[in-house]
Amino acid sequence: MSNETPDALVKSTPTGLLLAITSALSFGLSGSLARGLIDSGWSPTAAVALRVTIAAVILIGPGLWAVRGRTTLLVTNAKTIVLYGLLAVAGAQMLYFLAVARLDVGVALLLEYTAPVAVVLWMWAARGQRPGPLTFIGAGVAGVGLVLLLDVLGGAHIDLVGVLCALGAMVGAAAYFVISADESSGLPPITLAAGGLVLAALGFWIAAAIGVMPMDTSTTPVSFATGTVAWWVPVLALGVVTAALAYVTGIAAARHLGSRLASFVALSEVAAGLGFAWVLLDQQPAPVQLLGAALVLAGVVVVKLGERDVLSTEIDDLLVDVVPREHHPVQPSSADTNRGQGCQSASG
Repeated sequence: MSNETPDALVKSTPTGLLLAITSALSFGLSGSLARGLIDSGWSPTAAVALRVTIAAVILIGPGLWAVRGRTTLLVTNAKTIVLYGLLAVAGAQMLYFLAVARLDVGVALLLEYTAPVAVVLWMWAARGQRPGPLTFIGAGVAGVGLVLLLDVLGGAHIDLVGVLCALGAMVGAAAYFVISADESSGLPPITLAAGGLVLAALGFWIAAAIGVMPMDTSTTPVSFATGTVAWWVPVLALGVVTAALAYVTGIAAARHLGSRLASFVALSEVAAGLGFAWVLLDQQPAPVQLLGAALVLAGVVVVKLGERDVLSTEIDDLLVDVVPREHHPVQPSSADTNRGQGCQSASG
């Protein structure tokens, strides 16, 4: 198998762009729906647990059907599914909902989408890969944008816990794009999404059963700026639209476009999140915050343009860190070939 990057293997198509935009719009709605439930008495952990559970129930059947006759893929890719469930689903969504409970939806989303900056800086610190000039410029622009977004200069109170939760969600977002784009595992997108959602749902309910995670719910109608609806309406929308639909289309988009282009298009989630929060929650950003948001997005785009050269030579190493090594087989030498298939099976 070629050691080229997923971006080089997967050609950008109109279908991929449509899938990516659908996923971004679906994900962008989640923060506003969750905030409505939280304001009506739900705990953030209960909202995310039900969201993930509903999506898992919807996708588990189609996910298994997609690998019928190839169920061994679930065993050989168990590590990938576990990592996806813990980082890209459970961790990212729980921390994001905790952030939304303390911050405006747009602020939480923008903090989460600084993931490319953090990834490049981590690769510099951990691997000695010095970023290029564009990366430094982009990081600086994004940093200034965050200061304006949080209205630090205006004396606004900063909820440190909310900021830390959003930054934690950022780590999950980075894992989501890297794992989703790797198609060498052979897992269909719907199967990977279903596996991650089922694992995350089980984890949430086990944590709730032992008293680690509060599960406060309410049947009080949920009020939005546009009107009041029954509690089950946003709950179903969270599970069906912002989880099941969003994850499946997001993974499929990453397979069509590659992680880099898919994550670029996914920045439209920020605009969608801001728009939904404005309409549903009446969270209208101040002019200085809009300027900060624009600078954050511009900085992230510049960072991603600057990371192209760095990641083009090292993306395989990053995927090996996140996805188990058996998903990236090395072309065997002639000596290895003569040893037979037994050794190849043992190494994956």
